Amino acid sequence: MVVAEFSGAGGGGIRNMRSFAFRLITGRWFMVFASLLIMAVAGATYMFSLYSSDIKTSLGYDQTTLNLLSFFKDLGGNVGVLSGLINEVTPPWVVLSIGAVMNFFGYFMIWLAVTGRIAKPKVWQMCLYICIGANSQSFANTGALVTCVKNFPESRGSLLGLLKGFVGLSGAIMTQLYHAFYGDDSKALILLIAWLPAAVSFVFLRTVRIIKIVRQANELKIFYKMLYISLALAGFLMVIIIFQNKFNFTRLEYAGTASLVIILLFLPLVIVVPEDFTLWKSKLQALNNLSQLKVVTENPPAIVELPPVQTPPAVEPLPLSTDAPASPEKSDSCTENIFKAPNRGEDYTILQALFSIDMLILFVATTCGVGGTLTAIDNLGQIGASLGYPTRSTTTFVSLVSIWNYLGRAVAGFASEILLTKYKIPRPLLLTFVLLFSCTGHLLIAFGVPNALYVASVIIGFSFGAQWPLMFAIISEIFGLKYYSTLYNFGAVASPVGSYILNVKVAGRLYDKEASKQMAALGKTRQDGQDLACTGVECYKMAFIIITAATFFGCLFSVILVLRTKKFYQGDIYKKFREQAKAAETDMTTTGIGVKPLNELASKTANTDTAATTEATATTTTAARISPD
Repeated sequence: MVVAEFSGAGGGGIRNMRSFAFRLITGRWFMVFASLLIMAVAGATYMFSLYSSDIKTSLGYDQTTLNLLSFFKDLGGNVGVLSGLINEVTPPWVVLSIGAVMNFFGYFMIWLAVTGRIAKPKVWQMCLYICIGANSQSFANTGALVTCVKNFPESRGSLLGLLKGFVGLSGAIMTQLYHAFYGDDSKALILLIAWLPAAVSFVFLRTVRIIKIVRQANELKIFYKMLYISLALAGFLMVIIIFQNKFNFTRLEYAGTASLVIILLFLPLVIVVPEDFTLWKSKLQALNNLSQLKVVTENPPAIVELPPVQTPPAVEPLPLSTDAPASPEKSDSCTENIFKAPNRGEDYTILQALFSIDMLILFVATTCGVGGTLTAIDNLGQIGASLGYPTRSTTTFVSLVSIWNYLGRAVAGFASEILLTKYKIPRPLLLTFVLLFSCTGHLLIAFGVPNALYVASVIIGFSFGAQWPLMFAIISEIFGLKYYSTLYNFGAVASPVGSYILNVKVAGRLYDKEASKQMAALGKTRQDGQDLACTGVECYKMAFIIITAATFFGCLFSVILVLRTKKFYQGDIYKKFREQAKAAETDMTTTGIGVKPLNELASKTANTDTAATTEATATTTTAARISPD
C-alpha cells in the first residue's frame, strides 16, 4: 500500500521514497518499534538460572557465593542512577552506546572465565563483570523506555506495560535463539547474551530520540494493535515451550521455531510503517500547498496594512538599595527546598522526590515485593533440583516465568490505564493486590507441593512483571516527568536491596546451612571447590516462609500509599499533558502558515531570490488575514 503511493510519481518518486525512508527511521512510531526490539533482548538478568549452574560448577562456588553473584547482577541491573543522570544531559544515543559497550564487556568476560579461556577470576572480579554486564540493562531501559514515555505521556501506562512486557518475554525469546544458534551448549548462552543486545542497540542509535509531543487521536489503538501481536508471540512461545518439554527438539527444529519468533518480532512493522507514512504524507501535502500559492509578479503585490503593534509601557527601574532585603526566591537554595515539595503531579526536583514520604513508602513496598519474587526467579534452578525435578524442567521454569512476566507487565500496564481513566482506581491499589497475590507463589515453594513449581513459576512471573509498570507509572504520575530518567532508575534500586536481604542473607545462607547439615549427616566434609548441594523441601522452606512474611509486610505498607494518593488519582492527572499537546499543535499550525514578525519577512525579502520574495509576500498576506482587528 505504501509502495503504491510512490508509483507513477515520475522522477520525484525516488526522491520521495528516500525522503520517506529517512522519515521512517526517525519517525515516532518506528522509534516505538525499535524500542520494542531493544527491550526484547534486554532481559539477560532474568536468565541467570539458565547459566548459573555452569558458573557454580566450573568455578567451584557454593550457593552463598552464587547468590552473591546474583546480588551483584541485580545491583547492576537495577542501579541505573548513573544512566539516568547521563540521560538528563545527553541525547538517548549516548546512553544506548554506553550500555551496549558495557553489555558486551561484562558478559564476554564471564564467558571467557566459564569456558576456561582465561585464568580463574577472583570472586570480586566475577562480581564486577556481572555487575557491569547487568548494568547495561538500565542503560537500555533509560535510553529507550524513558524516551518513549516522554514522547507519549498520555499513554504511559499502556506503553510501560508493552515495553516492559517485551523485557519479560526476552528470556523466552533469547532461549529460542540460543538453542537455534548453539544447540544445548548452555555456556554459549552467555556469549549470545554478550553480543546480541549490544548489536541491536547499535543498529537503532539514530532512531531513538526525544520527539516533540504531538497528540494523535488513534494513539491508544495503535498500542493495542502492538499488544495483540505481542500476545500472539507470547502464546506461540507458550505452546512451543510445552512441546519442547514433552519432546526432544533437534537443532533444526529449534531453528524453525526461532525463525517464527523473529517474524513475530518484526510483525509490528505492518502497523508502524503505514502510521509513519500517513504522518509523512500529510506533512508533504502541507508543504506542497504552500509552494503552490500563486502570486502575480508583474505588478507589485497589494500592500496590506497591519494593525500597529502595541508595546507595553516602559517600566522605570527601581532604585538600588543596599538595605533592601533579598527576595526569598533567590535566597532559597536547592537544599532548603527539599522539604517544600510541590503538589502531586507537578515536577519535583530529584531531592524533593527522594526525600518525600510517598517515595519512601513506594520504595519499601517494592523492596519487599520485588526482592521476594526475584529471589524465587534467581533460584529456580536450585529449587527444582532440590525438589527432584528433571534437569530440562529448569528451562521450562525460566520460560514460564519469562512469559508470565510479560503477561504481568502487559496486563498491569494496560489494565491499570483503563481502570484509572474510566473508574479512577489508583495504581497503588493494584500494586497492593499484586503483592498479596505473590504470597501464594512463595508459599507453594516453601511447602514443596508436588508438581506445584510450575504453578509457582506462573504466579511468581506474573507478580514480578506486574510490579514494574505499576511502580514506574506511579513515579511518573506523582513526581512528574522533568527528572523521570533519574527517578525511574532510583525506583529500580529497590530490586537489588530486596535481593541482597532476601536472596543473599536469607535464602543463600539457609540453603548452605541445610546442605552442610545433610553432608554432616552422611559423615562427609566439604572440600575446597566442591559444589555444595542440598536436596529436599527443607532447603528453601524457612527461607520462603520469611519471604512470604516480608512480602505481606510490603503489601500492608503499600496500603498507606493508597490512602495518601486517593484524592490525587480521583482528579484528571493527564489534563496538563493534553493542554501542552494542544498548545504544541497550535504553535505548529501557526508556524506552518508563516506567522512571523514583519522585520524578519522584510529581511528575508531583501536577501533572497524572487521565489523567496513571493513566499514571504504570500506568508505576510496570510498573516494579515488571521491577525486580530
